[in-house]
Amino acid sequence: MNTTVTEATKGQSSLQPIIIIGVLFFMFGFITWLNGALIPFLQLVCQLGEFQALLIAFSFYIAYVVMALPMARVLAWSGYKNAMSIGLGLIALGCALFIPAAYSQQFIVFLLAQFVVGSGLTLLQTASNPYLVRVGPEHSAAARISLMGILNKSAGVLAPLVFTWLVLQDLGHITADSLALLSEAERQQQLTLLASQLMAPYAGIAVAILLLAVGLRFSALPDLPAEAAPVTTNGSETSIWQHRHLVLGVITLFCYVGVEVIAGDTIGLLGSSLNVQGATTLASYTMAFMVLGYCLGLVLVPKILSQRQALAISAALGLLLSVSILVSDPSSTAVSALLWGWAGLPLLPDPVTLVALLGLANALVWPAVWPLALAGLGALTPKASALLIMGIAGGALLPLLYGALSQYFGAIAAYMVLLPCYAMILYYALRGCRVNAGQ
Repeated sequence: MNTTVTEATKGQSSLQPIIIIGVLFFMFGFITWLNGALIPFLQLVCQLGEFQALLIAFSFYIAYVVMALPMARVLAWSGYKNAMSIGLGLIALGCALFIPAAYSQQFIVFLLAQFVVGSGLTLLQTASNPYLVRVGPEHSAAARISLMGILNKSAGVLAPLVFTWLVLQDLGHITADSLALLSEAERQQQLTLLASQLMAPYAGIAVAILLLAVGLRFSALPDLPAEAAPVTTNGSETSIWQHRHLVLGVITLFCYVGVEVIAGDTIGLLGSSLNVQGATTLASYTMAFMVLGYCLGLVLVPKILSQRQALAISAALGLLLSVSILVSDPSSTAVSALLWGWAGLPLLPDPVTLVALLGLANALVWPAVWPLALAGLGALTPKASALLIMGIAGGALLPLLYGALSQYFGAIAAYMVLLPCYAMILYYALRGCRVNAGQ
């Protein structure tokens, strides 16, 4: 793979493109992790069960499957820079759709808005992740993606807090229990008031993202050229499916995004089930631990740990925490007392704290898998990137599986779904990421 900057960018500092891409990662981190607050909020507004509430995440992440290959064609046609601008435009459109969704209080319109936002993010990520891999040396790609991850997940820390402040600052007293005490007319009036609180924030987000799209289109962000296609020994171009490390990378990302979304988007539902105050802000804890993990990645990778070693350690920690969640005591706050009780922060039940700690285990998986999966693919990189983006479908399907298990076995026991996922991530780190392994 050509790991140098192109002739068009030769002589320019790589700092400028990294700053521009960093702004994008912050923005789509903010949009993505709004879901952690949006899910319990819409569960209340639309009067949903847990499985129905997690359809909000499903409609968002399923776009990565449905739209990945079409967006890869857009990327091939338009180039990296223009593709990012188009992706931002789609995200702005999706955010604007929240206005009629909130006005009508129709759950299906919220789902449509989520799908459009997810489609825009599909194109944005299909372009931005391989761009980051190729804009510098391959061996330090995980460090660059970790830097972007700090910005992305820092936005994730802020998103639930900003959402709660903008939407619920005067309406935090409205809960499922308080609504149950009202007449039908009074209940509907309260739900309409709650829904209307979404309009102004999402209108502002849509305008800001549209301005960012226009700014990016006319920015100095350089495009990268096409690479030479990899060939077989007889001189013919290889098929993308011949690259076992890529195929297993897609499966690994499917598992990873599933556990990442479960950690970020179900923690509010878990907190609500355990009567934790401020459940819409709990995703911030998960994101804070992810930021910590990304910071460790910047320090450790590749100077002390290789990308593979970081991936293996992350998977092992995920397995340990998953088992701990399953055997934890919901009446105990010992873990949070140990971690931050000394700082005077609110204590949380052990299962909630352990779910938040999954953010630490998850942080380095995405930045490690991308360069490992794209190694040696050359001109197949855009198509390979689209396949990896399709792995984000794990964020659509695995939380639904968690929701179904939760209804039958309880919110804590449902985290059993994490175990095979982290086992797959560990396998990929130890063996599956080897280029042409087993061929």
